[in-house]
Order: sequence, then structure tokens, then C-alpha cells
Amino acid sequence: MQCLRDQDALIPGPRGNLPKVCAVAVAAITIGSIIFLSPERLFGWVAMVILMVTLGPLLHGLYLLAEEMLNHSNTRYRGRRLLSRLVPACFGGGRTLLTAGLASLLLFLVGQPLPHQEQCWKLLVLASVLYTLFKSLGVLGPSEVELSDICERRKMNVAHGLAWSFYLGYLQLVLPNLEDSIISFCASHRSTTHLWGRGSRKLLILVPLNANISHKLEDEDSNIHFYDNLPNNEIDRAGVRGRVYKHSVYRVMDEDGKQASDCVVEYATPLLTLYNMSQLSSAGFGEPERRQQVLLFFRTLQEILDNSLECRNRYKLILLNDEHEEDPHFLSKAILRHVQQQEKEEFCLTPPPLQEIDHPLTSASGTLPSAPLFMKGEWHQPEPMSREPTLMFSLDKPQPLKEPVEDTDHYQGQT
Repeated sequence: MQCLRDQDALIPGPRGNLPKVCAVAVAAITIGSIIFLSPERLFGWVAMVILMVTLGPLLHGLYLLAEEMLNHSNTRYRGRRLLSRLVPACFGGGRTLLTAGLASLLLFLVGQPLPHQEQCWKLLVLASVLYTLFKSLGVLGPSEVELSDICERRKMNVAHGLAWSFYLGYLQLVLPNLEDSIISFCASHRSTTHLWGRGSRKLLILVPLNANISHKLEDEDSNIHFYDNLPNNEIDRAGVRGRVYKHSVYRVMDEDGKQASDCVVEYATPLLTLYNMSQLSSAGFGEPERRQQVLLFFRTLQEILDNSLECRNRYKLILLNDEHEEDPHFLSKAILRHVQQQEKEEFCLTPPPLQEIDHPLTSASGTLPSAPLFMKGEWHQPEPMSREPTLMFSLDKPQPLKEPVEDTDHYQGQT
């Protein structure tokens, strides 16, 4: 389990609701303090503050609506019902408008004028105008944490698109046929396939944190040797007849060079895109962003594959930490560690075949007792029930469910 703990320590989890909890707690404490110190006109003050907070976003939404209708209505919002699509997009789905309307209704129902009410209305207008100014200039824009949270929740990151593309365009096509390919490979390499283990009969997908991928594994680790390719898998795809998909088999040696294991290993090819993007200034994709996207790619791909029935138990994602690059055999150690972990912790769900044994209760005629035996206060079945259903036929004539009752009175009357 050490491998799983190491990966969990690196992979970022989804952000929680701590900011919402803090906001609710601080608001409750503040309102409670105001109620305790000056309970009069509380609802009026709350309604006025809500109007100040919501009127600015509403005014900014009007600016966005004007921009979309004048410059982007034909390119971004094609089709009918233009306003029904523009209004929710510019005003946050109507939540802000609803909140402002409820605050206005509350202020109207209170009825009592607020102290310095004229100054409050002037402050309301001024706050709304300045909010739209600072919002348009980017001063009040969302922080990096907020942007990251929005992109993760809405699956808008580069990593999300690459993970789904890798699954739909490759793994979903080849993993269901992986077991058959390995069986065919073992049948054609009978003399050299004794090193296949149960844990290594999966596709080992390497995901390095630095996204730096070598096209030949033996160039990174001398304990890894290319053995052969699995049989080609040809699939008609996107107009290409018989597009070839293949996997490579590698023989991985331990540190002493005495034990070896054959397994199907390859890098996650979408990481090449992340690495090349980080090398181009026009992509606006630096090394910190690349590392974050690699972790999100790993987490997203793991979630996708966990929910895929076609790919279940046919893969293993291996996250490679770049902190151990000084070790020349780090890659082979990581692969063997995951293979050995699977061989120790995963069990075959198929029940083993029943073995024929001499039953101690066999009679002289060679048959078993037909009824269960009562031994030491417990019932014991002399032989286990068969796992396979059988169909038995009887040669006797069918019998009625109930025997006929003789009418003795009628019989005596006749005699």
C-alpha cells in the first residue's frame, strides 16, 4: 500500500466548502452582534446592504448584455430565443436579480425610514458605479484559486480534455482486447513467457510529474529491455481502415539483475502535449501550470477509468515523482514495486476447479451415502454440492399428486 499512499500525497483533491462555512459563521456572528447591540431597524440595514452588494453586479451585467447583443449575437448565440440565453449568461443565471428583488421587497415591507436615508441612497448608487468600474478594469476579478476551482468543477482544464481524449480515443478501444492479445502473445512465445505474472497482465501507464517522456524506456533505465510487441489490434477509426494499435512488452530486471518480469508498459502520450506547450511561450503555459495539469490529468483519468466497465481491471496508472531522477534505476524499481504489489494484494475472483479426492465415507461398493450424517451434534453433508447445474430425467410414469380415496360405502352397496 506504500505506492498508493505516495500517490495520494501528491494528487490534489477537490476543494471543499471551508470558505462557505467561514462566510456563514462570520455573517451569523456579525448579525447576532448587531441584534444584541441595536436590534432596531435591523432588517432595513440588512436589506440596504444586500442592495449595495447586488446592484453593482446587476449594472455590470447590463454592460455585458450590451456587448454580447451588439458584437456576438450572431457568432456565439445562434438560433432562436436569443434573450433567454443571453440574460442568464450575463446575470449569473438570475440569482443576483432574484436576491436584489427580495432585498427591495424586504426594504419596502420594513416601512421604517433609515437614519440618514438620503446618504444611504447616494452611497448605494456610488458603490454600484465604482464596482462596475473596478470589475471592468480587473481589480475585482476572481483570484487564481477561484479560477482554478471553477475550471475543476466545470471540467474546463487542459488536463480534463486530454484525459477524456486519451480514454475515448485510445484506452476504451484497446483495453477490452488486451487480455486476448496477451494470451495470443504467450501462445506464440511459449518458451520465454514464464515471467508473466498475474499483476503484470495489465497495461501499465506511466505518468511522470515533469511530463518529460522518453520514446524508448531502455534509454532511461538499463534494467529495462524491449522484448517484443503484442499482436496488432486493427480498428476502423475516423475514415481510416484498419488503423493499427499496438503495445510493447518490456522485460524489467531487478536491481541485482537476477529476477525479471515481463509486462506491457507505456507512457501516457497526452503528456507530450503538456510538455511541448510548456516549451512554447505563445501557449502561456509555464512549468508550475504544467505540473498542476499533470496531477489533474492523473486524477481525472483515474476517475474515468474507475467508472469504465470496459477497462476495469485491465490497467494500472503509475505516477512517477521527478524527485528521484538521480537514481538511474528509479523507473524499473517503480514498475516492479507496482507489479509485486498487485501480485500480493489482488486475488482472482474465479473459484478454483474442484479436485477429485477419495471421500473417507465411501462404502465398499464405491458409493457415497445419500443422506447427510449426524456427527457430534451437527449435520454434515458427505459431499459438496456440484457447482454446475445438471438436468435429470425420470423413467417412471407420472404419478398423481394425491392418491384417490376409495368410496367404501358405495362398494359395499354394490356387493
